[in-house]
Amino acid sequence: MSEFALLSPPTAEGVRTLRLNRPDKANALSAALVDHLHASLDAIGPETLALVIRGEGRNFCAGFDFTGYEQLSEGDLMLRFVRINELLARLRQARFLTIAWVAGAAFGAGADIACSCAVRIGTPAARFRFPGFQFGVALGTRRLATITGAERARAILLHNEELDAAAALHCGLLTELVDAEGPEARVDALVESTRKLDAASLRTLFALTDADTADADLADLVRSVGRRGLHARVAAYRRA
Repeated sequence: MSEFALLSPPTAEGVRTLRLNRPDKANALSAALVDHLHASLDAIGPETLALVIRGEGRNFCAGFDFTGYEQLSEGDLMLRFVRINELLARLRQARFLTIAWVAGAAFGAGADIACSCAVRIGTPAARFRFPGFQFGVALGTRRLATITGAERARAILLHNEELDAAAALHCGLLTELVDAEGPEARVDALVESTRKLDAASLRTLFALTDADTADADLADLVRSVGRRGLHARVAAYRRA
């Protein structure tokens, strides 16, 4: 496992923690980090009842790491976005409780990772922003609209809004707002509340309460990044 993605052993309560560990880069999603996040999900077995995802340092995740993107072909750049989209789908389809602990910035694909979790607990420092359409990339859009409602999602995306913790709680991006202490006690309480459900019931509950839009999401993403001029759009966004 990479030092950039740290997966803890399960606790006695069946809780594992997955840490994004690039604090010097605000936990931005490099290709290597995304690969190791996938490997972490591969390593999770039926003993796990809940997975907590959190970022090391002062941020949850700054989103796509554009370092060196100029040297990538548009096909390779597309593949990096596809791998992130696959990660979002795996989190949404997980048959254990997924919990995002959002302390600090959750921007772009980092915000999409948080939104892909069933429970999203934030501290007062939590902030969300979804800039993908500023460079023409459709990632996580249906999930955002499901959480906030279509009109609120449209406004967030059109105006590239940055939402503080209170605004995120109000529109559903956060399911809970807590103090800045660690998530352990709240997570244990959430897991305890699910113990009356057997594993099969828990899996069925998760499957029936989140529509499977993986194929449509992938198609929309590929169309958006497949348009000509992806490098130019990214460059214009980064200059703004």
